[in-house]
Parts: sequence; C-alpha cells; structure tokens
Amino acid sequence: MSRSVPEWIGKTPDSNPPPRVRLRVFDRYDGRCQCGCNRKILAGERWDLEDTIAIVNGGERRESNFKPWLTEHHKGKTARDVREKSIVRRKRMKSIGIAPKKGRPMPGSKASGLRKRMDGTVERR
Repeated sequence: MSRSVPEWIGKTPDSNPPPRVRLRVFDRYDGRCQCGCNRKILAGERWDLEDTIAIVNGGERRESNFKPWLTEHHKGKTARDVREKSIVRRKRMKSIGIAPKKGRPMPGSKASGLRKRMDGTVERR
C-alpha cells in the first residue's frame, strides 16, 4: 500500500519537522510515549520526537524514524546515545593508534622533568 502523503525527510540533520509531521507521528502512535512506559501523553505535557536510530549513530531525520517521547524520558536517552557514541569513538581511535594529545604536565610534578632546589635554582631531574 502506498502512502497518500509523501514522507517528510529533513534536508539537514538539524532540521526540525513541521507541526503537520509532529501531528502525523503523534497520531500514528495513538498519542502514547514510546520509551517503554506507554503512558498517554496528556494535553499540556511536553513531548519530543525521538529518533529511533540516533543521528550520531547514522540515523536520518525522516518521518519513519520518529517516535513520540515525553521530554523527561527523551533527555535521558539522548544523553545515553551521546555517551555511547563517544565511548565507541575513543575505543576506535585507540585501536588504530590515534591517541588524544596530552596536555602539558603540571609544573613541579615529577612528569615535568625539572626540579627546583632549595636555593631557587632549577635543574633537570
């Protein structure tokens, strides 16, 4: 069965869906939060369109990738997605030998390679 209305696809990863798309997604899921609580979203409650496959994990801004989530649940999932992606990125960089550049050692620490004597002179360790 073909769609009577063409699916909305965002032009950029930052593009927000128009209100007509939010309404279609809300109606498709009978106005229920899809985080797992399946709670009815009541009038006046804040809710967001959650990307089923997160943008950082290769998802797209398209209507079929959206689900309605209550805002308090959505914030937690977004934080988990970002944390997961950063862990994967760091592990991948480490496995292929790209180490993050370390900053300068703290002056006066053993890592600095210098030592200050009691008379005020500085010498190499």
